[in-house]
Amino acid sequence: MVDVSNLSIVSAAAMPASRSEPTFTIDTSRQFLGWMAEHGTSLGFTTYQTGKLFLIGLKPDGRLSVHERTFNRCMGLCAHGQTLWMSSLYQAWRFENVLGPSEMHDGYDRLYVPMVGYTTGDIDIHDIAVRSDGAPIFVSTLSSCLATVSDRMSFTPLWKPPFVSRIALEDRCHLNGLAMRKDNPAYVTAVARSDVADGWREHRREGGILLDVESGEIIVSGLSMPHSPRIHEGTLYVLNSGTGEIGWIDLTAGRFHPIAFCPGYLRGLSFVDRFAVVGLSRPRDDNKTFAGLKLGEELERLNVSARCGLVVVDLKSGDCVHTATIGGVVEELYDVIALPGVRRPMAIGFKSDEIRRIIKFR
Repeated sequence: MVDVSNLSIVSAAAMPASRSEPTFTIDTSRQFLGWMAEHGTSLGFTTYQTGKLFLIGLKPDGRLSVHERTFNRCMGLCAHGQTLWMSSLYQAWRFENVLGPSEMHDGYDRLYVPMVGYTTGDIDIHDIAVRSDGAPIFVSTLSSCLATVSDRMSFTPLWKPPFVSRIALEDRCHLNGLAMRKDNPAYVTAVARSDVADGWREHRREGGILLDVESGEIIVSGLSMPHSPRIHEGTLYVLNSGTGEIGWIDLTAGRFHPIAFCPGYLRGLSFVDRFAVVGLSRPRDDNKTFAGLKLGEELERLNVSARCGLVVVDLKSGDCVHTATIGGVVEELYDVIALPGVRRPMAIGFKSDEIRRIIKFR
């Protein structure tokens, strides 16, 4: 037994990896790790395609630390103090860091444990956020609404776009992204203004919209499959996924201003000082959802293939200054978070006996 102050952990023996296990690679640009060290941050991201939560940081010798756990179709991810919230196929999970400020576990300074899970059913939760009182707010894409968890029902609806006539399990507009302003939902993104089941699919190329939650008004239209609206230092940023651009929103003029082109389908956005960390995915060639987008045309013009991974964008210059390229079985990411003040995080999942040996009682 390893006693860590108020935490007791019995370490399981390491098991050799199966030879048939799918490969995963991550290659960072020359200064990516130095950038993480300089800014004192680690990163997390989800991939619903392979059902993995990844937490990356730095080992004591400065090399990259990669820790992964399996959760079926994990997507939305957010950090709030010592807490992580993450959505999966039919649940919303609250993780808590069980290590104190000076405690370590096997070289990790964060140990996130899934403490509470709410069963929502498969309502296709995309972005998830949390208020200061700890209550989560998430986008139920299948239901075309913002919602929160419930102790008695699958979820509690909070808001829907005015053009959606009723809450139905029909994915009418593909509502997906959520930007918070302090404790309140401020802006959301949707692929199209539609009030019929799967109606958004007809407008993927230029039907995307950004809505003001309080007024219900469409602030920006003409976007291409937008995702991940986020407010950072008073500015609203959005990923125009169908064109491969990160940009900012002029709320007065109702315009999207591109900052940088990133070679991939963009989903997941977080910030570290003046830098944005953007998630990239490789669009599936056999999937009609990604066919016919301007992203493909721009990639062809630049003579480059779509990539999967992370890109660090300097918001002042628009330069893509650092990259972490992911290869192997992982081809699509959904959400990305920064964990400031964390050097090397890890999490506990349900696929091994490790969770049985984590006991915190004071």
